[in-house]
Amino acid sequence: MNTHFIAVEGPIGVGKSSLAKAISEHFQYHLLNEIVGENPFLSKFYDNIDEWSFQTEMFFLCNRFKQLEDIQNDYLQKSRPVVADYHMFKNLIFAHRTLKTEHYHKYHQIFHLLTNDLPQPNIVIYLHANLDTLFKRISKRGRAFEKNISPMYLENLCSDYENYLANFEKEHPNTPVLRLNGDEIDFVENKDDLKNIFTQIENLLFKGVITE
Repeated sequence: MNTHFIAVEGPIGVGKSSLAKAISEHFQYHLLNEIVGENPFLSKFYDNIDEWSFQTEMFFLCNRFKQLEDIQNDYLQKSRPVVADYHMFKNLIFAHRTLKTEHYHKYHQIFHLLTNDLPQPNIVIYLHANLDTLFKRISKRGRAFEKNISPMYLENLCSDYENYLANFEKEHPNTPVLRLNGDEIDFVENKDDLKNIFTQIENLLFKGVITE
């Protein structure tokens, strides 16, 4: 695949959807948003992770699989660029954190069966921030099902992301990862911060790192 496909990733509340939307509008890319609020298990999940983790993760996996299958057929195969506010690898990050061992092994097998021939982004933008920043942004957007997220769960998730991205960069040396510190920039309120991000993306897209 040589059509531009950008994925924006990072822990809950870091601003993935906002940045993906801004990139879509600036570069005129099709925007792919993950399904969150439609997951019928999510509010139950944050109340009781052990009880509802498998149902929650399977819902996300199946829906993201369908989304990416459609994106491949309707956009990427027709040389129409896409920016998504998630990467499929997030399924493994969340599942490994929340699922019991026997459930995770089953999930892992299903994941690889479903994703084996799905398109892979050729740029990953990784947003990260400390817990204070994340909880402020979670509170600001006011999703009812996120009100019971525990600090320990979110802290562990941030650590999981860091570890996964470190391994991802080693295993995918030809896929550039643009790391952005959400504690130091505010691309929603500060236009200069957003402009700087666009410049970094342009450098990756159009200066030899990725070509069409």
